[in-house]
Amino acid sequence: MALVRILIDGYSLLHKWPELAAGRPRHTAAARDALIRQLTLYQDAAGTPVTVFFDGTGPPAGKPIASDSTQIEVLYSRTGQTADQMIERAAHRFAAYGEVLAVTDDSAERETVISLGGSAASCRNFIRKVENALAGLGDELRRHNRQERHRFRQRR
Repeated sequence: MALVRILIDGYSLLHKWPELAAGRPRHTAAARDALIRQLTLYQDAAGTPVTVFFDGTGPPAGKPIASDSTQIEVLYSRTGQTADQMIERAAHRFAAYGEVLAVTDDSAERETVISLGGSAASCRNFIRKVENALAGLGDELRRHNRQERHRFRQRR
């Protein structure tokens, strides 16, 4: 089955990715924004839609902050609700359309998503995947730019 969406526990990933917003507390808007920027780049490179879930403390509960279709979907839990619960619900709803990937360091949460027909990755493994994809994209862009410079010089 094809991967239809990546579901990310935002704070779980932020705590394992100290290079993002270095020196900033993990629950700040600056740290969340840095994570969202990286995940947007990854979504563009991978072509798989990404939804990141945060436990409360953000824009009005449950409202996405992505303003256009090129950004990732960002959701905040409501009072009495956790990001884990939202991920489980999303995994269940997307199951009819294909496989989802849940990214979290909560092993119980990973097992729940797997039992719903999805797959799961630890935060550390997903960070490596993102970094490798973005490095590969950078290499591809450099190669393309070299080829374009070469073609431009040949025309002169």
